[in-house]
This record gives sequence, C-alpha cells and structure tokens, in this order.
Amino acid sequence: MMEDSEPAPEWKSYDDAKREVLHFPTDCPNCGAHAEVLMKPTDIPYFQTVIIMAMTCDNCGHKTSEVRSGGPIKDHGCRLSITIREDADLARDVLKSDTCSMRIPELDLEVGPGALCSRFTTVEGLLTATKDQLSDQSSFFMGDSATNKDRNQIQNFLEQFDDILSLKKVVTLVLDDPAGNSYIQSLSAPLEDPRLKKEFYERSYEQNDELGLNDMKVENYEALDTVTEETED
Repeated sequence: MMEDSEPAPEWKSYDDAKREVLHFPTDCPNCGAHAEVLMKPTDIPYFQTVIIMAMTCDNCGHKTSEVRSGGPIKDHGCRLSITIREDADLARDVLKSDTCSMRIPELDLEVGPGALCSRFTTVEGLLTATKDQLSDQSSFFMGDSATNKDRNQIQNFLEQFDDILSLKKVVTLVLDDPAGNSYIQSLSAPLEDPRLKKEFYERSYEQNDELGLNDMKVENYEALDTVTEETED
C-alpha cells in the first residue's frame, strides 16, 4: 500500500515559497524511469532571483543540474569583464545563463552559450569546467589519428588553465549575455568594483531573433495601467 503523500505547504507570500524546496515528478532523460526534480528559488544579492533545479535518478544514477533566471529578458545585453589576479577573484560567484558566451582573450578562447549550459558556480568552478570540457572534447575529436605535435599543442593549451588557477597567469574573463541575465559577484557591492567592468549594449536584430523577441506581437495588448479591477457594489 502506498503511503499518503504529505499535504502541500501553504504559502502566504512569495518569501514563504522561496524558503521551500519544491518537488516535481519527471522522467529520467537517461533511462526513462520516474524521477523527481528539486527546485528552489534563490536570491543573488544585488542581482535577482534565480531558480536552481536538480535531479538524481534512483534507477540509473543519472544527475542533472540547471540554473534559470527568475526574471525576464533585460532591455539591453550585458558584457561582464573581470581581471583574475588573486584568490578572491577565483572565489567570486558566477551565474552563467544559457544565452551567455564566454571569452578569455589572452588564450584566444571563445566558448558559445550551449557549451557549458547554465550554471551557478565560482570563477574557479567555471574555469575548471571549461578545462574539463575542452579536455574531453579534444580526446574525442583527435582520437588515435592525432600526431604528437597535436597532442602537445592541446596539452600546452590546457596547462595554461592550471597557470590561471594557480594565479601564475593573469587573464580577463568575459561573459557576454544578450539577455542580460548573467552575473559576476562584485567584491565591493554596492560600491563600484575596479576589477569588474559592466557594459550594456543594444542587441542586434539577429540577437533579438535568437531570443525570440522579433516574433513577439504586443501592439494589440492594453497597457497594464489601463486595466481596472471590477468591484461589487
């Protein structure tokens, strides 16, 4: 006999909901077995609310994690740049959305939005994940046909990440998000952080198209301030 499920919590405000871990049924994308997604809204100071989701399949052990912005697409794109010089920079929190690309100019490296997906981590965690993914991809694409020269070039490139993580090499990390929903922690918020640069820009037509904004039709909708609530006499 199945046990009675616990009654759903009663929320009197959005703050009540943010204190709860929400549970949703789903199917495992790896084996198809029934699983459960855990979801929790989390506030990032001086930024916005994000939704953290995680799933672990009890049947096959497959795990997924994802971070979604709790806010809308911003009016402007945002480009964030941070110079990594000391341990405090590696420990900065980072939110990389699924529309955000990453660059390290000193390595001539650019990583597209889909490569690392969305994640809430630290600068160190983002760099480590980038190195691990590049290492996995290089092993897959080169295979047994790679020459020693190719392998040495890849190895030397990956070793530069070790130099960055050990602070032997100073580099600039650039996050470029047309949706404006990515974040690098300021070490002096709400005051200006001299090593963190924020640039806001107008999106191109192509960027708006990728975000689905060019297909939005709003000219026949009333403004919210024209909507009135009917009350009984």
